[in-house]
Amino acid sequence: MKAVIPVAGAGTRLRPHTYTQPKPLIPVAGKPIIASIVDELVEAGITEFVFIIGYLGDKIREYIETKYKDLSLEFIYQDERLGLGHALWVARESFEKSEEVLIVLGDTIFEGELQEILKAPQSCLGVKKVEDPRDFGVVVMDDHGFIKQVVEKPRIPKSNLAIVGIYKITEIPNLIKALQYIIEENIRTRDEFQLTDALMYMVNQGTKFTVCPVENWFDCGKKEILLETNAMLLKRKIQEKLPKFDNTIIIPPVSIGKNCKISNSIIGPNVSVGDNSNLNYTIVRNSIIGSFASIEEAVLHRSIIGNDASIKGLSQSLNIGDNTEIDFS
Repeated sequence: MKAVIPVAGAGTRLRPHTYTQPKPLIPVAGKPIIASIVDELVEAGITEFVFIIGYLGDKIREYIETKYKDLSLEFIYQDERLGLGHALWVARESFEKSEEVLIVLGDTIFEGELQEILKAPQSCLGVKKVEDPRDFGVVVMDDHGFIKQVVEKPRIPKSNLAIVGIYKITEIPNLIKALQYIIEENIRTRDEFQLTDALMYMVNQGTKFTVCPVENWFDCGKKEILLETNAMLLKRKIQEKLPKFDNTIIIPPVSIGKNCKISNSIIGPNVSVGDNSNLNYTIVRNSIIGSFASIEEAVLHRSIIGNDASIKGLSQSLNIGDNTEIDFS
C-alpha cells in the first residue's frame, strides 16, 4: 500500500510560527508532527510515501529525505493551494497504478487504530464523534453501515461523526474519476476543491465506504490543541534519561533535546524543549520550546516558543514565532 500525505497548506491558524516553519515540522512531544505520522505508518508496514508539498515545502522535503533514507519517497508540488481534492488531483499519477492508497493529512496525529483501517476489505474512512462537527468533514451512515453522505463543514450537521483525516481508498480509478469530475465541473466548497465532494460523487456512483472509529486523534491546527497533544503524548511516552542540569528541577513528563544548557530553572510538567536551547532562571510548564531558543529570567505557561527565539524577563502566556527577540527586563 502507498501512503499519500498532503502537506502543502500554509498553516494560517498557527501563525506566527508558520511564517517560517511549515506546520508539519512543529515539534510535539519531542519530534515534529510529520515524524509522528510517518513513524506510525512505518510501524504498520508502509514503506512507500508520496508527499504533496507547497508552502515551505523544501524544508519538509529536506527533513523527510534526511530522516527516512530507507523509505520509497516521492514529492509532488502543489503550486496553487486550491484544497485537498486539488492536491490529490495534482498527485494522481503517483498513485493511479496502486491497488489501494492511504491518504493521511499532514497535521493529524493518530494512534492505535490504523491496523483496523488497513485491514478493512473496502474503502474506509477514519472517524470520531465530536461535540461540534461544523469544523470538520462529516459522514452520515445508512441502515446497513455504509456511508450515504459526506459533507464538508456543514452549517447544520446531520451527524457528529467527523472525518479525522485518514482515508483508505481501494477503488483508485473511481477516486481519480471523481477528482476529475469536481475539477472539470468546478465544484468547490468554501472556494476550494474538497476531497469530501469527490467522495460524495463516488458514493453516488455506487462506491461502498465503511467507517473505522479512531479514539486517539489530534488535529494539530491550533495552539491550544498543540499544547494538549504535547501533554498527552508526553504522558504516554517512556520518560527518557536526562542529564543533570545545574540547580534545576525537572518535573516529568518532559522532553529535552540534545545539547541544551539549563540552569537555575524549573522545567515541567508537560514541556518539550528542542535541541541546543538555553534556559536560565526560567520556570516553564505546559509549553513547547523550539530549537536554539534562549530564555532567561522568565516564567512561561501554555506557551509555544519558536526556533531561535530569544526571551528575557517576563511572566506571560505567549505564542512566539521563529527568529523573534523579546526583552521585558
